[in-house]
Amino acid sequence: MNLKLKEKVVESLSAILPITAIVLLLSIFIAPIELDNIVLFTVGAVMLVFGMGFFQLGAEMAMTPLGEGIGASLSKAKTLIVILLVSLVMGILITIAEPDLQVLATQVPSIPNLTLILSVALGVGLFLMVAVLRTKFHINLSVILIVLYVAVLILSFFVPKEFLSVAFDSGGVTTGPITVPFIMAFGLGMASMGHGKDSTSDSFGLVALSSVGPILSVLILGCFFSPQAVVDTGTEALALQNTRDVAKIFVYQLPQYAEEVAVSILPIVAVFFVFQFVSKRYNKHQILKILVGFVYTFIGLVLFLCGVNVGFAPVGSVLGENLMSLKYHIIIVPIGILVGYYMVKAEPAIQILNKQIHTVTNGTISEKSIGRYMSIGVAISVGISMLRILFEIPLQWIIIPGYAIALTLSLFVPKIFVGIAFDSGGVASGPMATTFLLPMTIGACKMAGGDIMTNAFGVVSLVALTPLIAIQIMGLQYKMKAKKSVPVEVPTPQIEYDEIIELEED
Repeated sequence: MNLKLKEKVVESLSAILPITAIVLLLSIFIAPIELDNIVLFTVGAVMLVFGMGFFQLGAEMAMTPLGEGIGASLSKAKTLIVILLVSLVMGILITIAEPDLQVLATQVPSIPNLTLILSVALGVGLFLMVAVLRTKFHINLSVILIVLYVAVLILSFFVPKEFLSVAFDSGGVTTGPITVPFIMAFGLGMASMGHGKDSTSDSFGLVALSSVGPILSVLILGCFFSPQAVVDTGTEALALQNTRDVAKIFVYQLPQYAEEVAVSILPIVAVFFVFQFVSKRYNKHQILKILVGFVYTFIGLVLFLCGVNVGFAPVGSVLGENLMSLKYHIIIVPIGILVGYYMVKAEPAIQILNKQIHTVTNGTISEKSIGRYMSIGVAISVGISMLRILFEIPLQWIIIPGYAIALTLSLFVPKIFVGIAFDSGGVASGPMATTFLLPMTIGACKMAGGDIMTNAFGVVSLVALTPLIAIQIMGLQYKMKAKKSVPVEVPTPQIEYDEIIELEED
């Protein structure tokens, strides 16, 4: 095995193993699960390990250099309208290619799939333009986010409550395994042509702004459509008689996911060839490396999506139902917290974010600390989601104060942490959230007899919310450490980027 690929697979194993072990232990000691579902889950976990390894290597070889190349080339363009039009088109194409968006579209029966997908894609494209303008003119990210989220929260009062959770979830699922690597690299390329300390913080925030667009566009759609029911997405596993039946299920599903991923990746490959034809940026060796990277990305996403949909989704649904059926069903809250803490480590885009943080900050911001704070944030969000199911808490009661806290913090933390925090919300709410956590909450909500549209949906949006607060709290700690590490007469702005020190590990 390629040494680099082996390294990525080992990293994936360390990320997937904890959540796999937790589910298996729960199925033995607390909430028994049928053996056929557990077999599918175990096979799915193996596919996740290799899929995540291939995907990370592929994104590093193909998506990252392509995004950086396009971003860097656009940053040198003299005509602003060209930069904005290319950003709009790229945002739309990348979003349409996002597999997670297909999952969301099937959940909203009263809106045609194509209508929802195009609306979300247009929202991403428009706000990628906003993100580019912000990077180009070094506009304060906190100011833009405050204005946009205030508009979102105001608009949320004018749409049906059944639609609110779907709208906020859309912002999370849009930034998935296809969009995140490209958009983050695109931002890095745009910021690489900047000068001074602002170029560091400007490399983050594109994912954050691209996540706002879908929320606004779907909220606007909600003024015209009102979902009444949830379509069964087919997460129930088939009855298995032997190991051959297990193999048949995965063999049958693999071509379907291969076709889905091919449709997602081919437009990006086409963009690469057009970009190379126009810019002549890459030599033959680089072209070959990028093409091999696309192959790795394809293999990785096929394995990952097949494993998580066929193996993890049914177990998530059954686990939610079984936990809620227990006499002391309040136990679903601490279990949800535990699942959330380790689940986020298995999101494929997390490593992409960590790599960019390490590259941009030269290792001064600890990846381990970022991961710990993100896990704490997601753990809290899943616990809150389970409380919502138990006590039917309206989503606005959590979303409004949550974003108020996050946006207020953004005024006091170093700028780079604002971008990292709001980007982390996008990468945390990926395939694991939509295909394992969402079925788990739907299963629990069904067993509790609650309204799925108002009580189960919204979990993805909460997963995207809490890291915003957690990472910015970490930023405040870094800021206080930095103040103590320099003479008093040195102004704070000079140390926000150049003198940030790594927190001592507990």
